[in-house]
Amino acid sequence: MQEKIKKYKIKYIIVFLAAFLLIAMFCGLKLGFIKVDWLMMASALLVKLGLLPVETVNADIIDVILQLRLPRILLAACVGMGLTMSGIIMQAVVKNPLADPYILGVSSGASLGATSAIFLGLGYFFGAQAIGVCAFVGAFAVSLLVTFIADFSSSKAANNNLLLSGMAVSAVCSSISSLIAYFGSSKEGMEAITYWLMGNVANARIENVIILFGIIIFLFWYFLTQTRILNLMLVGRDAAMTLGVDLRHYIKRYLLLNGLLVGFIVFNAGAIGFIGLIIPHVVRLLFGANHKKLFPVAVLFGGCIAVVMDILSRTIIFGIDIPLGVIFALLGAPCFIYLLLKQNYRPGVN
Repeated sequence: MQEKIKKYKIKYIIVFLAAFLLIAMFCGLKLGFIKVDWLMMASALLVKLGLLPVETVNADIIDVILQLRLPRILLAACVGMGLTMSGIIMQAVVKNPLADPYILGVSSGASLGATSAIFLGLGYFFGAQAIGVCAFVGAFAVSLLVTFIADFSSSKAANNNLLLSGMAVSAVCSSISSLIAYFGSSKEGMEAITYWLMGNVANARIENVIILFGIIIFLFWYFLTQTRILNLMLVGRDAAMTLGVDLRHYIKRYLLLNGLLVGFIVFNAGAIGFIGLIIPHVVRLLFGANHKKLFPVAVLFGGCIAVVMDILSRTIIFGIDIPLGVIFALLGAPCFIYLLLKQNYRPGVN
């Protein structure tokens, strides 16, 4: 099957995934607790575009489609594409195809920021978005800290030091978060932080999603121009130096951009795992490790999977909206174990 898939031209696969993503997003606008037919959905979109008068469509239906479902489905697509992109970058940096976007402690930094906002009142002047803003600051700060630590790594031990420093920072952030929650002794606070850490796109705000979408588009374009460097990272720093490329400068830049990306995703949707771990791994098994093919296919595929999972999260059990992070954990963990047992390749460029 792998050989048959590789024979297809990559541009056809990209077009297919882009079309599937759009179709899935339209289905996401229709499906949910409240039944909406295709005519109502089309009318609501035409009203938004100013092509139909508002009076022609039920105001409640317009609110459901444009105020609730549209921001949510756009955020789900952004989360899938962004975390997949982050996963590819992290796996190239640490030369480990099973690396996760949160492996460097970014998730724990975000958790510490959110915990501080809830229990200590930090960022209260941001109002309702205080938790998200503090989570973003925590995620980005951890990325800066790990980057600073990595600067002192020798070329031979850089990848191991990067992983170990990330694990150490993650442990410290988790311990401080637990300590704050313990002394906070707030039942409401514990419920809020638990719900937020589950990862959820239900509370999406369209203005924030548009900013996140712009960041993802920019970084997608940027990393498409960096596929050669990403490929060189897989063969190691010494081999790259023989070609006149010092990967340390690129690693620092990529880690900072990854912190920015994950920080904005955490700001909007909380902590969602397994997307950046599973999606790049599956695509790499099918198309090889050459980032020129891997990067665009995996990012689009990640968006498709996230949108489909979001639709399932609010339709699989009527009347219950399962957090997206829970859905990915339930489905992603068994897939990860299977892929781990079946893994039969080393990082490299195919």
